[in-house]
Amino acid sequence: MKNIDDILKKLPYSDPFLFVDTLTNVSDEGVEGSFVFKESLPFYKGHFKEHPVTPGVILTECCAQIGLVCLGIYLLGRDKIVETSNIQIAMSSMQMEFRKAVYPNEKVRVISEKSYFRFSKLKCKVTMYNSQNEVVCKGTISGMFNVKENA
Repeated sequence: MKNIDDILKKLPYSDPFLFVDTLTNVSDEGVEGSFVFKESLPFYKGHFKEHPVTPGVILTECCAQIGLVCLGIYLLGRDKIVETSNIQIAMSSMQMEFRKAVYPNEKVRVISEKSYFRFSKLKCKVTMYNSQNEVVCKGTISGMFNVKENA
């Protein structure tokens, strides 16, 4: 993988389900990136009516996209296991602990540490921080990477 922009271009997500704005660090051992939860995101209209807050499942997805998928794309590209444009990604397990709410227009930062990567399975410890450097949520996320047929 040549650089961070290459990883971002290979993400299999688009607006409004892309939760990665920037990657600031990528290495064999982990990744760091950020995302701003803009108030225009569609889920804020109903969660909750008078006091919008980011759903925990969306916080988990942001952690997975930055901490698992971006790192997986990097590792697969580094090892030249497959063309990273031909991969499928599926989250296989996660365990998250939520500590703080994230509100519209907040910027979060996700730091991921690789636990292991073998047999196309990646497991990471992820931590999300708010702009005050407080832990929003943390946990472990695992995912499987597979080569697409006829890609």
